[in-house]
Amino acid sequence: MGYLSTDKKKITANIFLQMKAAGEKIAQMTAYDYTTAKILDQAGIDSILIGDSASNVMAGNEDTLPITLEQIIYHARSVARACSHCLVVCDMPFGSYQVSKEEAIRNAIRIMKESGADALKLEGGVEIADTIKGIINAGIPVVGHLGLTPQSIHKFGGYGLRAKESSEAEKLIQDALALDTAGVFAITLEKVPAELASRVTKMVKAATIGIGAGSGTDGQVLVYADALGMTQDFKPKFLRYFADVKTCMTNGVQDYVKSVKDSTFPNESESY
Repeated sequence: MGYLSTDKKKITANIFLQMKAAGEKIAQMTAYDYTTAKILDQAGIDSILIGDSASNVMAGNEDTLPITLEQIIYHARSVARACSHCLVVCDMPFGSYQVSKEEAIRNAIRIMKESGADALKLEGGVEIADTIKGIINAGIPVVGHLGLTPQSIHKFGGYGLRAKESSEAEKLIQDALALDTAGVFAITLEKVPAELASRVTKMVKAATIGIGAGSGTDGQVLVYADALGMTQDFKPKFLRYFADVKTCMTNGVQDYVKSVKDSTFPNESESY
């Protein structure tokens, strides 16, 4: 278990960098509510991401764009209350940092003050490096996000593999270096070729967290509902099911319904 087996202190941004230096892989999952986050934290997860994927998982939207600043703060506050060990990272939602550097810093401070998260994540490279630097200068740890950036889905026109061509791969490298120079402590690399992700990982001081980016990154992140088999209609190449919660819950609910219908619940010992 590495770091987790020897130290139960709260994981910080600096510990991410220590884990990278030591060659210890970082395990991250998303969560959006107190109950789920409590289970993940107690299970030994290194980090929880309150992703804007809450727009899909919690609200049923087709993409991440609709989630608001107020909604992400609500989810992040619920998660942060549950976590005593893991690093809590919160996405800045679409529209909260794109207008201006000043507005981005203002919104970043608001998220941190109102949610209790430990760090924020922003999508983009060179174009937002100055904004990221401003947020970091305000005392807020930042994670970058490159490759497939879901907030730009209409620009890309789909959820396909990014940086396949040499020009886009070179742009991703330059973006990663710009984020590293700006001071991010981690960079999420989503749906990019494994060789490129491994190359970037070796070039930057920041820890890299992959999703669909091969095993050469410093860590991995998955959406909990996908990894635990709750959303079995979604099966990209990079996803592995680590549990079958959907079947477990379905069986439990069906057993409950049957017990209510045939009057075997509650029984005498379950009644006052």
